[in-house]
Amino acid sequence: MTLDELQKGDMARIKSIESGSELKQRLSAFGIMRGTEIIVEAFSLKKKTIEIKVHRSHIALRFDEAQKIEVEHQCNI
Repeated sequence: MTLDELQKGDMARIKSIESGSELKQRLSAFGIMRGTEIIVEAFSLKKKTIEIKVHRSHIALRFDEAQKIEVEHQCNI
């Protein structure tokens, strides 16, 4: 399952990031890496971006970036 398949309020743990090193470095700077727990907060209109909560930060990712992040669904909040 990838991050873009989750619903608002879902909690998940990141299993892997299938992208180039540039995107991995950028995501790592935000604390988005393997093993991190995230919560889906919101989607933009037309699902162009997804807002997630990582630790205490809210981060918006493009939908194509979210498709590269493999997650393990934990629960709904």
